[in-house]
Amino acid sequence: MKFYQKIFRLPSFPQGNHIITDRVLAEIPEIRRIRIGMLQVFIQHTSASLTINENADPDVPRDLARLQDHWAPENFPYAHTMEGRDDMPAHGKASLMGASLQIPVGNGRLQMGIWQGIYLCEHRLHAEGRKLVLTLWGTEETE
Repeated sequence: MKFYQKIFRLPSFPQGNHIITDRVLAEIPEIRRIRIGMLQVFIQHTSASLTINENADPDVPRDLARLQDHWAPENFPYAHTMEGRDDMPAHGKASLMGASLQIPVGNGRLQMGIWQGIYLCEHRLHAEGRKLVLTLWGTEETE
């Protein structure tokens, strides 16, 4: 069993849902050696989140953003407002969406469906780049 871990920073993204599958894979090329294993993707922030969803139709990320705004609207009477109107809604959305993903790996590839992609859900209006921790473990082809 082999273990790999990488921490990397994504560039700044505007508020919304952004497919980052290719960026994740570029940061952990060791995945190609894993015969059977798992990749965990963890975001080190409380106002952005991760999810897996459809990667083909551009309406999906827009509709996800509309749903997220419905769950945690900016005009709700939040007590936590010191960091701006978008901060507490971002925390709420991140709590509902989640901070980590666990994806099976097989024969050197993520075992996601053909229409699935990894999304960064940026909930702030003006956020700096986000840090992700990638932890990969499994048996390598030579084991």
